[in-house]
Amino acid sequence: MISTVLTWAVQRRLDDIEHFRQHPHDVQQSLLQGLLRTARGTEWGQRYGFADAPSAQEFAQRVPISSYEDLYPDLERVLRGENNVLWPGPNQWFAKSSGTTNARSKFIPVTRESLHDGHYRAGRDMSAVATYLYPEIDVFAGKTLSLGGTHQANPFRAESTASRVGDVSAVIMQNLPAWAEFIRTPPLELALLDEWEEKIERIAQHVLQVDVRALAGVPTWMIVLIRHVVELAGAEHIGQVWPNLGLFLHGAVAFGPYRELFRQLIPMEQMRYLEIYNASEGYFAFQDEPNSEDLLLLLNHGVYYEFLPADQWEAPEPKAIGLDEVQLGQSYALIISTNAGLWRYKIGDTVRFTSLAPYRIRISGRTKHFLNAFGEEVVVENADAAISAACQATGATIRDFTAAPVYFDTQDGASRGGHQWVLEFVQAPPDTSRFGEVLDQTLRQLNSDYDAKRHRDIALAPPHLVVAPAGTFERWLAGKGKLGGQHKVPRLSNSREFLEEILDQLNN
Repeated sequence: MISTVLTWAVQRRLDDIEHFRQHPHDVQQSLLQGLLRTARGTEWGQRYGFADAPSAQEFAQRVPISSYEDLYPDLERVLRGENNVLWPGPNQWFAKSSGTTNARSKFIPVTRESLHDGHYRAGRDMSAVATYLYPEIDVFAGKTLSLGGTHQANPFRAESTASRVGDVSAVIMQNLPAWAEFIRTPPLELALLDEWEEKIERIAQHVLQVDVRALAGVPTWMIVLIRHVVELAGAEHIGQVWPNLGLFLHGAVAFGPYRELFRQLIPMEQMRYLEIYNASEGYFAFQDEPNSEDLLLLLNHGVYYEFLPADQWEAPEPKAIGLDEVQLGQSYALIISTNAGLWRYKIGDTVRFTSLAPYRIRISGRTKHFLNAFGEEVVVENADAAISAACQATGATIRDFTAAPVYFDTQDGASRGGHQWVLEFVQAPPDTSRFGEVLDQTLRQLNSDYDAKRHRDIALAPPHLVVAPAGTFERWLAGKGKLGGQHKVPRLSNSREFLEEILDQLNN
């Protein structure tokens, strides 16, 4: 009965989803006006004339596009407890962003509106779509196992016990409505543990006897938990522990390189996978079709979107375009204005539109996470696809990887640069050179700039692969205090900083 009621309740959102599919521009313009109306009395609202109800064009002319660094002086004031700076009222929660393993953390405000009208509304919508697509799984008859991070006292407000910072997953779980907390596992006292190794051990022990129907989290860390549960149970695979498991809602990293590994970990015909795209700044999209990797852009979830074409990413005065101007196949940097007080904020992610009716996207990478040392312009989307192809061709399964340039060596007169890849396999390929060939060939097929640089090996050498032993990336993350939660390895970087740290670890 509970499952039936919950399914009925969440599926009431299907009409709202269909509405913003059919009327995307009206929904977005109405949302923008609502944001401006709510924030008109804040410092930013007064500074940029939000009370005038500016049009989308006027809003873009008045308010500059801001990076985190641009916005930080005002964000720090909010962190220290000032009210009505970017958004009305006090703010008690902040997501400590770990989009990369950079030493500097980002602190993103999470308001009541962004939780309830953003993350939770999108969560209900995802549940509505999942139960509609896969009614046979009967998700609400059991539990959804979700992995997340933790939260701590706000270091900017030592005198306050109320203000907290942490992974966005921890912020969301700590504030979940009762109905959502009822259907999830493990309990909060385990889910929010600080120590990652202890967390995995205690969660695995707890969920051995739980009827887990769905998983939600980052693939890399879900792998660790599933393996430990199987080991504790003395089972051959997870289906013997959770026979009703049928759905994995995954995000944070591209799933392609992990798909084969999950087939091995969960060898059950009923298993289904849906991708979500959420971040500290908001919940942006999810997969709403079972046989497509495209993600439906969420348009009434507290986020107003603009898009920065690639030729504007490094422009001194970048010009963004509206949703009605985007084109298929082009990569755009996301610019967002939100109900957490982020105004024309450059999140750093890039997306590519695959459909304009309705608006569907794929994540193509990061504005700062790509390989372009020699004009090759390899984005994360290219790298994930090439790794997947190489795994499929050689029977390998990947655990993690990163890549960085090998620059021209002026000392020995080398005339070519190249890319160095550090790869950690679950199942290593029998022939590493073959893996490298397929990786290289796939990149050439996907990326004409890379192909041009690789022509006859003149400008760019073939990929140089370094196979790392099991646990390499986990130890590296642990050494940086970034183990667990939403932390992940940077896939691509024009700097060799991360890669050199990993290589040093291998040599010591």
